Amino acid sequence: MGTNVITQDASISGSDDRRQKFNDPGIILGTPGAKLERLHRPKKPKVLRGLAKYLKPNIWHMVLCLLFALINSVLELYIPILSGRAIDCIVGVNNVNFTLLKTTILYLAIVAVGFCFFRWLYIYADNILSFKTDRLVRIGLFKKLNRVPLKYIDGSSHGDLQSRMINDVDVISDGFLEGMTTIFDASISIVLTIVMMFRLNVSISAVIVALTPLSVFVTAFIAFKADKYFRRQAKTLGDASGIILEMLGNQRIVKAFNYEDRSIEKFEKINKNLAEQSEKAMFYSSLTNPFSRFINGIIYAIVAIMGTLTAIKGNMTIGNISVLLNYANKYIKPFNEISDIFSDLQASYASARRVVNVLDIDDEVSDADNEVLTKCNGDVEIKNVNFSYVPNKKLIENLNVSVKKGQRVAIVGPTGCGKSTMINLLMRFYDVNSGEILVSEKPITQITRASLREKYGMVLQDTWLFNATIRENLKYGKPTASDAEMIKAAKMAHAHDYIQSLENGYDTMVSEGGDNLSQGQKQLICIARIMLTKPPMLILDEATSNIDTRTELLIQNAFNTMMEGRTSFVVAHRLSTIINSDLILVMNKGNIIEQGTHKELLKKQGFYYNLYNSQFSKI
Repeated sequence: MGTNVITQDASISGSDDRRQKFNDPGIILGTPGAKLERLHRPKKPKVLRGLAKYLKPNIWHMVLCLLFALINSVLELYIPILSGRAIDCIVGVNNVNFTLLKTTILYLAIVAVGFCFFRWLYIYADNILSFKTDRLVRIGLFKKLNRVPLKYIDGSSHGDLQSRMINDVDVISDGFLEGMTTIFDASISIVLTIVMMFRLNVSISAVIVALTPLSVFVTAFIAFKADKYFRRQAKTLGDASGIILEMLGNQRIVKAFNYEDRSIEKFEKINKNLAEQSEKAMFYSSLTNPFSRFINGIIYAIVAIMGTLTAIKGNMTIGNISVLLNYANKYIKPFNEISDIFSDLQASYASARRVVNVLDIDDEVSDADNEVLTKCNGDVEIKNVNFSYVPNKKLIENLNVSVKKGQRVAIVGPTGCGKSTMINLLMRFYDVNSGEILVSEKPITQITRASLREKYGMVLQDTWLFNATIRENLKYGKPTASDAEMIKAAKMAHAHDYIQSLENGYDTMVSEGGDNLSQGQKQLICIARIMLTKPPMLILDEATSNIDTRTELLIQNAFNTMMEGRTSFVVAHRLSTIINSDLILVMNKGNIIEQGTHKELLKKQGFYYNLYNSQFSKI
């Protein structure tokens, strides 16, 4: 059985103070204009090292790719030699060595076919390497997001995280991986070309090698200028993804408040910024190719002139001049190829840095050596607990609560008083700053998170259903449950009748977010799901808030049956739902200011008395 959590996010929405800002372009947390607190400063990402472990499983594809590149380069450089020999076979009119010419052309054809074949193998291996590495990086990101402390998920822009997992990984594949293999291929060509050129003519080759750094210098200078704009471009793309996800997921709210024009204006502002950063990045990167080609053209012209003068003196054959000119062009070509992909490399490096920054976030503290909570009697004790989302703003101070097996504990108080935060701490979504929480007399920091959370069943105000059948949604917390058990739970939650009235019954597909069901229907499925798991402890956070009054009475009766003998924590705003609780905790500003039964608290005529009467006073 997995964690019995029924909520839209993995944690309970609480104070906005958990919002934070990573030291990383792209992860923007909180709302615009709000004061953002920094809870974590990620380590400076080692981009290449961070990606290397995802390349390692595909090392043989990498080796094959590099091997094919090497063979491809050797064959490519052998073609000009054969062409030069063929030219030298044609000395003049009636002075052609046809026998040698035919043999040379045959070899030339074989080498050309071999070059094309190994070129295809090189590209194929490169693509396979990219696709497989893409898959591993995305799996790594997904696993990382399931291992990091929940505060990072709560505090991050979900659209930006999605952009990193999809867009940025694609950019890494398109630019970084293909770029690295291209650079290797180009480097081999450069080294082999230098060797072959110096064998033909030392002085001309020295001129080529001496002038080429000008092209490299220009490329590096322009790349330095463009880098900051590529980083801004990647960050802004993440912001754009965030607002798109936010607006699409909340269209009803957008339309209800006539926010369409403002949302369009907000998106246009981000999109305009994206266009500006992209334009600046591409402006600088587009300068690389023409500048490098201009310099390389000058080098080619110098080689042609020097080769012609050398041939006039009789120190070089026409065929060798042809070979040298081909090599000069091929020596320049790899630098052109590198300049062509430099903009892609810059964009991919910016994306790789964003991806590695997520992969570099520290995991939750391992609980592998902790005890597995196999038996739970339902006793919960909170001792001297202090907690805050940010260090300089206290929330819960010196909290002490003792709950015995089977007690029904209600938690009430104004918004932001710490009710939901207390549940976050009970489930160990967040760890306390000081003090301790014990379940069955065992500190929860000494218990595995999984075994602790499976002892709780949670039904929250915000429903969460995934895109699958109702049957699969109901069995989410207990995949091994029989259909009979599932139907029994649905009947207890009073969901069976309406499910049966649907065209496909329990096999009805739930759309993304459950938009094809009413809010009340979704809530009933969530309640039935938790009834199926039968955990020893329950957490109910306004679990019946979205259900009509008649159904609420039925559900309350079902809850009373389910809570019998189980420790239950009920967060409530409607105080009429918790008057039968064994203990009511009244919270305000992170402290328990009153506690007792409903009657005892009314007799005190304190904070709870005023809160209760305010809900039933005449308007």
